[in-house]
Amino acid sequence: MAGRLLPALADKSVLIVGYGSIGAAVEDRLASFECARVARVARSARTTGRGPVHALADLPALLPEADVVVLSTPLTPATRHLADAGFLARMKDGALLVNIARGPVVDTNALLKEVESGRITAALDVTDPEPLPAGHPLWHAPGVLISPHVGGSTSAFMPRAKRLIAGQLRRFAAGRGRPTSSSPPTEPRPCAAAARRTPGAPSTTPAPSRRVLRPCPE
Repeated sequence: MAGRLLPALADKSVLIVGYGSIGAAVEDRLASFECARVARVARSARTTGRGPVHALADLPALLPEADVVVLSTPLTPATRHLADAGFLARMKDGALLVNIARGPVVDTNALLKEVESGRITAALDVTDPEPLPAGHPLWHAPGVLISPHVGGSTSAFMPRAKRLIAGQLRRFAAGRGRPTSSSPPTEPRPCAAAARRTPGAPSTTPAPSRRVLRPCPE
C-alpha cells in the first residue's frame, strides 16, 4: 500500500482512567475496534464482569504499557492536574492522550512540552483554559486534535435523559435512592474514527482550519 499508514486502535493497549458510567461506555465502544487490551483505573480497586479495575495508585505501572490513555474522571481536588509532567513522562513514546473529562485534569503547560517535542499526541474534547482563547499554543501544537465538546447534541440525548430522570424519580419515590448496581445512560461521545479537518470554521475558532471530531452514531 502506497503512502503513510494511519494508526488504528486494532492491536493497541488502551487505558481508561476514570471507570464510572462514562468510562464503561467508552469500553463498550472500543469492543468493535479489536484492541489488544483494555485496562481500567478508578479511585479504588474493584472487580467487574469485564475484568479488574485498578486503583489510582497503580497508574505509574500501567501508563508505560498503554498506547492510548483515555481520561474520563470527574474534576476534583484529587484529579486536578492528574495528568501532570510526571504522568505524561510515564506514557510510552508515540502514545495518544484523550481527554473527555474536564480541562484542568490535564496540566496544559506540561502537555504542550510533550506534544511540541513530538513524543506523544493528544485528542482534547476539553481544554484548560476553556474556552480556549485565540492565539493559545494548543491551537497550533503539533499532534493535537481539538473537538468542540458537542458530542451530546444529537437526537439520542433527550430520550436517554428522560429515561434517566424518570428512573431516578421512581427510585426516589420508592425510597431506594440513586442506583448503585447499574450505569445510567451516557451522552454520545465524539468518535476518534470520524476525525477530519473541517474547512470554513466559525469566527470563534482562531485556527483557519479547525480539526474536530464528529459524534459517533448510536
